[in-house]
Formats: sequence, C-alpha cells, structure tokens
Amino acid sequence: MTKKGLQLEPISSWMKVNRPVIISGPCSAETEEQMVATAKQVAATGKVHAIRAGIWKPRTRPGQYEGAGEEGLKWLISAKQETGLPVTTEVANAAHVEACLKAGVDILWVGARTTVNPFSVQEVADALKGVDIPVMVKNPINPDVELWLGAFERLNKAGITKMAAIHRGFSSFEKGPFRNAPMWDLAIELKTRIPELDMICDPSHIAGNRDLISFVSQKALDLDMTGLMIESHINPDAAWSDAKQQVTPAALSKIISELVVRTQSTDNKVFKDTLSILREQIDQLDDEIMQKLSARMKISEKIGQYKKENNVTILQVNRWEEIVQTRIALCRAMGLNDEFTGDLLKLIHHESIQVQTKVMNKVAERV
Repeated sequence: MTKKGLQLEPISSWMKVNRPVIISGPCSAETEEQMVATAKQVAATGKVHAIRAGIWKPRTRPGQYEGAGEEGLKWLISAKQETGLPVTTEVANAAHVEACLKAGVDILWVGARTTVNPFSVQEVADALKGVDIPVMVKNPINPDVELWLGAFERLNKAGITKMAAIHRGFSSFEKGPFRNAPMWDLAIELKTRIPELDMICDPSHIAGNRDLISFVSQKALDLDMTGLMIESHINPDAAWSDAKQQVTPAALSKIISELVVRTQSTDNKVFKDTLSILREQIDQLDDEIMQKLSARMKISEKIGQYKKENNVTILQVNRWEEIVQTRIALCRAMGLNDEFTGDLLKLIHHESIQVQTKVMNKVAERV
C-alpha cells in the first residue's frame, strides 16, 4: 500500500527489466510497412524494452492525421510478432480499451488530453474492471497534480495495480525552448505523494524537437525516473505527425548509449558519512531560513497595522520594484540564479500581502 492507499506493482515485476526502461516507436502507426520496419530497427538496437505507437491520435485541430484506427492495431501486433517485444498504445475511451484487449496489446497508456477529464478516465477505468493489464498515465496538459493523482486512484479502484506515470511536460502560454514546459517540480510532487509509483519520462513531447531529447532524457534519469519513452521513426522528417520530435533508430541508439545511469545509493562509507554531514548543514541552514522568514512576516504584520492606521494601501508598486531590482542584483553577485531569486521574492511578497490583508480586514474586538 502507498501513502495514498494505492495497490501498486513496480515496472520491474511486469516488464522484467532493469532501469532504465526504454519504450520507443513512432508517434503514429501510419502504414503496416512503416510500423513494422521501425519496430524492427528499434528492436535491433538491443536497448529497447517495449514498442510504442499511436493508433488513435487526439489532435489539437481537425485536419491533422488522427491515426489509423483499429486497422493500425493489426500493424502494432505484427510489430510485436516480428520483434518479440511487448507493445503499447494510447486509449481514450471504452471502445479503444476493448479493441486493444481484443487485439492483444500488452500495455495501455492514458494520454494527457484524457487525464485532464475525470469522466474519460472513469470510462477507461470502468472498461478495465476485471482485467489484469499494465496502464501508464500521462500528466494532464495543465499543471494539476490532483488530476494526475485522481487518474491513478480511479484506475486502482477498478482493480488495476500495474501502473506507471508518464511525465510529458505541461502546456504553457509562455514560449520557451520546450514544446511542453517540463515543470519537474510537479513530477517530483507526484512522486512524493506516491513514492512507490514508477515514473517514465517522455522527452519527445517535452522537447518538441529532436535536438533537446538527449538533454531532457539525462535530466529525467538524474531525477531518478524509471525510464524513457522516446519517439522513433525510420524517416522522421516524413512522419505524418510530430515529425520534429522523432529520431531515427540509429539516433535513438546513440542517445541511449550516451546516457549516464546513476544509482539511488552506494555502499561507500566515506560518501555516506560526508553526505550525512552536508545534510546536517542543510538542516541547520533551513532552520535559520525559516526563523528569518518568520521574523520578516512579523515585521510585515507591523507594517500592515501602520498602513491601516494611516489609511495607506497595502500594495506599494515602487517599493516592490525596488526590492526586486536590488535583491536580484545582490543574489546574482552571490551566485544565485535570477529566475530562482525572482520566484522566491514573489512567494515572499505574496505572503507578505496576505499577512497585511488580514491586518487591514481585522475588525476591532468589542470591549
């Protein structure tokens, strides 16, 4: 049982492989020839443990390739027969589940656009009652850990115990180097909530282009993720969907070969003793930081009272801009990242406003 009361079986028990687990194949099954040829080349690398392909594609806008449908399941199974590797595809409703079970698909995954809708997840869960099959769940497209967690709870209540999370990044209005913002802290939050849950990273969807896949893959393994799901195609530039984020089987092999796989622990006594000392220092510094923050908020409370007595607004934009400029410059000189400093200041400023708001709205007690 997990912290959340979930019954889980680790990937090692249902895939019988060691870390890192590698799942690869084309974004979409386009033709039987393309599907089988890609699977054979991916399997020939000797580094892949399961073949993936989209059969039904939930596209953002109509007119884009929406998958081969049930016909594509036959191609996926042909790939399984040719390579001897298990196969996995995405399901979004009960009909998809039933078709996959009938065809002999080994592992299912719930996509980001489905995870965001509890009704759809429940439909998939209901269709899986009484079925013993592994199910992986991608994070919802929006940054909501509760939705992600809820999907696992629904599936677990239906009797599914072989589960894993897939971290594929989150949609964002802000344009950055990634197609989907990694927001690693949210993946870490889910892992903290369900420590026994294995997590696979999907660097293809996070990166959005093949040049960043290696970087994202290594980052995922450094964060102790169980494995990777990387899209591979025999001719990526001619792919019918997500061409820019797919790699050739040869490039896939190179990416995997160059990964550094780290361990969770070591028997090295010097390492353990040194780590223990450093962690004690961290604990002491954290205590000091918390004490300083507490003292700061008490001063904010006094400021709020003073503003109230003098009928002055809580927000002082000029003062806030001054704080941001001076503190970021100071922290930069100390070697701290500007973005980190800015985020920290925003959190502190938000809490300070909350404290002062309580003071402003406090009704005087009657004697």
